[in-house]
Amino acid sequence: MKRVYLACALLIVLSSPVFGGDSAMFRGSLQHTGVYDATGVSEFNKIKWKFHTNGLVISSPAVANGNAYVGSTDGNLYAIDLESGMQRWKFPTKVRITSSPAVEGGTVYFGSYDGNFYAVDAAHGELQWKFHTSGERRFAGRHLHGVQPAGEIMPDPFDFYLSSPVVSKGVVFFGSGDSNVYALEAGTGKLKWIFKTGDVVHASPAISDGILFIGGWDSYFYAIDAVTGEQKWRFKTGEDHEIYNQVGIQSSAAVVDGIVYFGCRDSNFYAVDARTGQQKWKFNNKGSWVITSPAVRDGKVYFATSDSGLFYALDAKSGALIFAQKFIWPMFSSPAIAGNRLYIGSHEGKLIAIDLVSQKPAWIFQTEGSRKNGPRFTKPDGSPNYDAAFSEGFYDNLVEGVGKMLSVGAILSSPAVVDNVIYVGSADGNLYALM
Repeated sequence: MKRVYLACALLIVLSSPVFGGDSAMFRGSLQHTGVYDATGVSEFNKIKWKFHTNGLVISSPAVANGNAYVGSTDGNLYAIDLESGMQRWKFPTKVRITSSPAVEGGTVYFGSYDGNFYAVDAAHGELQWKFHTSGERRFAGRHLHGVQPAGEIMPDPFDFYLSSPVVSKGVVFFGSGDSNVYALEAGTGKLKWIFKTGDVVHASPAISDGILFIGGWDSYFYAIDAVTGEQKWRFKTGEDHEIYNQVGIQSSAAVVDGIVYFGCRDSNFYAVDARTGQQKWKFNNKGSWVITSPAVRDGKVYFATSDSGLFYALDAKSGALIFAQKFIWPMFSSPAIAGNRLYIGSHEGKLIAIDLVSQKPAWIFQTEGSRKNGPRFTKPDGSPNYDAAFSEGFYDNLVEGVGKMLSVGAILSSPAVVDNVIYVGSADGNLYALM
């Protein structure tokens, strides 16, 4: 019966225009372009539903088989009915899940902070297999971000995400906090190969023309043969061994027309030749991180920055600036494009829809957490009130301050767009369906 069900489920996925494969993984495709074949929401009308978890929803939803699949820091992966917003099932790992799931062939794949990578039946939430890595951890550095005590190695509280998997040709690929990139047989969890890097890997892999592209906290961006696991090339980004602020790749790459696009905490956004690893151009953001993964369409690449709160559109071939928008609050959420709208979340607890024709915001949605806690952490001019959240230059205060700022219903999740509905998570614990 199980084989019959899986065959039927796969047929539904392949034949349905609403629940297609471009929404069933992080960034919408193997190339992670952030482009969705969907109508989108030209003008915001209403919340179709919201589903509340007991943690932060940092994970980005995957949509398939009539469900939205998403993880929460409450330790559960949820399957939520697209029409009603009701829970179909939940799968517990007992520790936070910030990996964005991928759905393929009736199976949901995701990682957890317990150091395991899971394959779960998409219909019923039953475990199919799990793979033990060498253990998860966050990126850590001495005198991190300049806080005290200077001699202590500290986990980075801004290392929010776990690597989100991609599934291609019967193989599932993901990065890990144990510094490895893994390739497993999708049906069994059997190890095919391991690629060792120099530090934590929490970016998500993109695949194009048989090559896997992924960056790490060791400051290198890698091109790896997806079949053999052998390195094709690696590209060096910036270093910072003083306070470990301007170093590391959290951004996941997009691959379009033979060019790999990705951001870095060295404050640069890079375009690199996918075949050779040679830099085509870079765009400097004057000290502001680029955590968002870019969206690329029609010869333009779109991304946002952290502290400076800037949204950019650049010419994909030259890196020349086309337009920019200032949104003040940091943005870690990655943009999604559907129709003539681009959707991106901000730490302010707002989802912003940008009209790509007029190059201006079309509408803005505010989360429950933002409405409730936003005034406490917002200055009269609309900028973040960091003084209300952070005190002293001590590591414990940094961690506490990050938690306070997330209470503003921050959107770190990246939206998925299916037909005329946007699905996006929030640090207020909700997964929202907007239309």
